[in-house]
Amino acid sequence: MTLTVVDMHTGGEPLRIVTGGYPRIPKGTILEKRAYVRDHLDHLRKILIFEPRGHYDMYGALLVEPDLPGADLAVLFMHNEGYSTMCGHAIIALGRYAVDEELVARQEPVTTVNLEAPCGLIVASVEVRDGKAGSVSFESVPAFLFARDQKIELPGFGPVGFDIAYGGAFYALADCRQFGLEFGRDRVRDFVDAATVLTGKLKAEFPLAHPDHADLAFLYGTILTDGQDAFSGDATKNICVFADAEVDRSPTGSGVTARLAAMHAKSEIEIGQTRVFESIAGSRFSGAVARTAKAGRHDAIIARVGGRAYYSGRTEFIIEPDDDLGRGFLLR
Repeated sequence: MTLTVVDMHTGGEPLRIVTGGYPRIPKGTILEKRAYVRDHLDHLRKILIFEPRGHYDMYGALLVEPDLPGADLAVLFMHNEGYSTMCGHAIIALGRYAVDEELVARQEPVTTVNLEAPCGLIVASVEVRDGKAGSVSFESVPAFLFARDQKIELPGFGPVGFDIAYGGAFYALADCRQFGLEFGRDRVRDFVDAATVLTGKLKAEFPLAHPDHADLAFLYGTILTDGQDAFSGDATKNICVFADAEVDRSPTGSGVTARLAAMHAKSEIEIGQTRVFESIAGSRFSGAVARTAKAGRHDAIIARVGGRAYYSGRTEFIIEPDDDLGRGFLLR
């Protein structure tokens, strides 16, 4: 068996784009394709994402045939736990990749790439100068604050306040200071442990609902912030811990979208104002509320998030028939 990939990163967060080796995915909606890959081809995710070719925090993207009218490409996202519904850092990387590989007609100064994700249609705008793709921004699906100013009792931490917001995926949002944590002082491991406890508790006790499809109604992870949500000229820091305690090295595109939705619902940011969001690795995304929208009964926003992706390699992976460990394992 042979699998070929292009590796990129956005703000330090890896993206492994599958370029060959997958069988053809049957026709259907993007959620049906996601279910098919999950149920029938998950061994390939483990080969690409797990050790010895990947690692606990690896992330991947599989391009499939689009189903939505107007979509140039469709993508399924994969990680250590399975298949997510939205991934902003992947959209930024795929926007550049689509222009560089001429998967869309290249136009200067901006090329538009319409990407169908499991959460819906994402519109990426790719800066192009002298034929070369650069920074990418995207407008995602309607994002909204689902639960505001909630509290829950957490073992080892006591009462913790949180919001839950949707930015293509659902996230719990919480001020890290409630856990006694401070960016630049405490270990990443301490942030991960705190976020994982909150995610697990909320998954067990706080049901979610999405107006479009039940498959979108799950808590993807927790974002711990520095608490600097009110608009200012300073960058606000956060760490996103998602899937099975996977750590995003970037500020998290869908997470920035969710934070913007919560900020706007709380009158902490106005339409057109731009915030800078900084990750645990020090990389930055820009984020702004482009306009308001609706998501079922929810007041929502359309966010615009921007960043830059870079190439890190092109690889052909082989899997020998008697290599059991080569089929993927994780030690953490």
